[in-house]
Amino acid sequence: MGLRRALHESWTVRAVDGDPHPPARSPSTAPAGVPATVPATVPGCVHTDLLAAGLIADPYLDDNETRLTWIGRTAWRYETVFDWAPTGHERTDLVCEGLDTVAVIELNGHRIGETANMHRSYRFDVAGALHAGENRLSVTFASPYAYAERLRAELGDRPGAYTEPYPFIRKMACNFGWDWGPTLVTSGIWRPIGLHAWSGTRIDEVRPLVSLRDGAARVDVHVRVESTDAAAPTEVTASLAGVTGRTVIPAGRPDGVITIQVPDPALWWPRGYGEQPLHELVVTAGDDTWRRDVGLREVRLGTEDGAFTLAVNGVDVFMRGVNWIPDDCFPTRVGRDRYAARLAQACEAGVNLVRVWGGGLYESEDFYDLCDRLGLMVWQDFAFACAAYPEEEPIRTEVEAEAREQVARLTPHPSLVLWCGNNENLQGHAEWGWPERLEGRSWGAGFYLETLPRIVAELDPTRPYWPGSPYSGSMDLPPNDPAHGTTHIWDVWNQRDYTAYRDYRPRLAAEFGFQAPAAYATVRRAVGDDPLRPDSPGMLHHQKAADGDLKLAAGLKPHFPPPETFDDWHYLTQVNQARAIRLGVEHFRSLWPYCAGSVVWQLNDCWPVTSWSAVDGDGRRKPLFHALRRAYADRLLTVQPRDGGLALAAVNDTGRPWRARALAVRHAFDGSALATQPLHLDVPPRAVVTLALDAPVAEPGDPAGELIAVCAGEERALWFFAPDRDLRLPEPRYDAVTERTPGGLLLTVTAHTLLRDLTVFPDRLDPTAEVDDQLVTLLPGERARFHVSAAGPQVDERALVRAPVLRCVNDVAAR
Repeated sequence: MGLRRALHESWTVRAVDGDPHPPARSPSTAPAGVPATVPATVPGCVHTDLLAAGLIADPYLDDNETRLTWIGRTAWRYETVFDWAPTGHERTDLVCEGLDTVAVIELNGHRIGETANMHRSYRFDVAGALHAGENRLSVTFASPYAYAERLRAELGDRPGAYTEPYPFIRKMACNFGWDWGPTLVTSGIWRPIGLHAWSGTRIDEVRPLVSLRDGAARVDVHVRVESTDAAAPTEVTASLAGVTGRTVIPAGRPDGVITIQVPDPALWWPRGYGEQPLHELVVTAGDDTWRRDVGLREVRLGTEDGAFTLAVNGVDVFMRGVNWIPDDCFPTRVGRDRYAARLAQACEAGVNLVRVWGGGLYESEDFYDLCDRLGLMVWQDFAFACAAYPEEEPIRTEVEAEAREQVARLTPHPSLVLWCGNNENLQGHAEWGWPERLEGRSWGAGFYLETLPRIVAELDPTRPYWPGSPYSGSMDLPPNDPAHGTTHIWDVWNQRDYTAYRDYRPRLAAEFGFQAPAAYATVRRAVGDDPLRPDSPGMLHHQKAADGDLKLAAGLKPHFPPPETFDDWHYLTQVNQARAIRLGVEHFRSLWPYCAGSVVWQLNDCWPVTSWSAVDGDGRRKPLFHALRRAYADRLLTVQPRDGGLALAAVNDTGRPWRARALAVRHAFDGSALATQPLHLDVPPRAVVTLALDAPVAEPGDPAGELIAVCAGEERALWFFAPDRDLRLPEPRYDAVTERTPGGLLLTVTAHTLLRDLTVFPDRLDPTAEVDDQLVTLLPGERARFHVSAAGPQVDERALVRAPVLRCVNDVAAR
């Protein structure tokens, strides 16, 4: 309806002074060498504009980030000139889908609006300022630091995980740095901007609320409209799955509801639980039409007796989850293709739930649409993380507006299954000494316990809301009590060996993680140190966690001899990360249905860094990715300590019974069988069966030279009786043969000795090369095939079959 005109061309950006509402002319605060004006890309941000113009070094390389702090402490003005011809419409609006963050918008010298929130959109009537012919539009952004620090001074400081002022500005918190991210405080027009000329009726909002009853789907389509004729009623129709409903919104009212009953609906299911059919919903009001694919499904959150269980369409779902952070510090560089690649990696790893973490963004429509189509459930945090947040003005009004917009915007997406009030703020107040530092000042409780649940209940009562994570379901309980609600497990990474995951029996493990460096090619691209060392300057700069390298070393110590070279360190830390998370995930899955899920920290990175991710900042899969794929398999065998002995847990997360013959064997490292135990698996759908291992199998005669292998068809579980540093792993002997295939290489390894966690790193030879599997343990006589894709003819096949490209733990532990 009407005319839409994108305004994405001919923009420039220049530095102005730091006043939050600067006059039209101000002196530049940019360093010498930055021109008065720079060509700008919209959508975009100042950093990417300066980078494209060659005026700053890539902030992701070496320590370049440290020389760019001035950008976030500078005010910036974006300007463009465009031609406009009258359209005959009654209204013309400037629509700003995303401004980062505190801005004044001027059109032809008229101030038409102000903004103070990256997390919401704005619409301004500009008919009085727009004229035929040439028009000049400017958007002037205050320094984010200046604005946030001024509010901090006015409202009083608040405690948080970092000293940066992110609680005082409604902006992506991790812009201000995190323990995995750089400090790159952005400004800019980060989502589309344009003009919308219209007359009559405009559809402002559509909220389809779905419920299931008696085999039918009821869809209450809430429609909000805006009209240029307040005296006229508005007829609205909605069509879905072959059913059409109508209503008339009386004059003077902005909204109405159309109820559609869909008999025998094709339901949307999470991946692994069914299909993901989507149905086009078309809403028409006057000459305006809104259309979107929606899914029909119902979500319930079970919290009885401390549980935290999601049920979709009445079926309890084990959450095989990962935490999601912004995939780039500069969000406009993340388009549909990049979302698709990253979410495809999540699916490949067996994931069915993605938690959008509260220190980042409400992601774009592409993100949620892809999750709808892939069957990835979305747990969406509101944008609060790791700090006490002021509830006073102007923050309060912005939070209310932001929450209303985002809840309404995301309602059509069936993938969205949970709203969560914040990340770790309830825990911070209860456990991190905040009350003494707050001295009675507000800290966000009113948002999480009153404002946000009220908005969700009003706008989308079909979805559950949870006040925060971790949270135990009551402010009278410790928020991180594993027996209730959601639990974050960080003492393991920070203080304890990863085997301590087994000390926990959480209802939901919502965060837990273990660090490792990025893939070698990623490190080599981002860090210019020569030679590379764990403590070389560039490596240290790309380690943002407090005492991160000391914790990596502490994590290695119980399991491996000290690494002697960078290559050994790089390999062993990646193996250790993968083993830690696999152990945790398998333990939590073995506790189903008491434990209803594990949400690993984290899937992705926003830049090249040593972090907890499974996929690094360049999109390369770390060994953790492959471990996660095994731990999140539909059917899983895992050996677990139980009642002073060992037991096999058979996890069946499919809709079919799992009946199979299994064999548990205690092997010597030379492959000989020392004891065997036949097992019969009869595991119902979506269930776990635990079978005790008999003493002859479970009790070693020589802990340093034996292991248990349990096999059932293609599924296998291994158990070693001691850490690698105490094992008598043999010197590795194997045959490795390569052959060219369309698109790459096939590497076949035949073991002559036990090979522990055999791994191939083809990116060391060709940065574009990837391998389809890693961390394969072979008994003598067994064989593994690795498909190396995109390996060009320049790859030295001889180098592919020796260290540091082809590695196993024996290389280090058998020295």
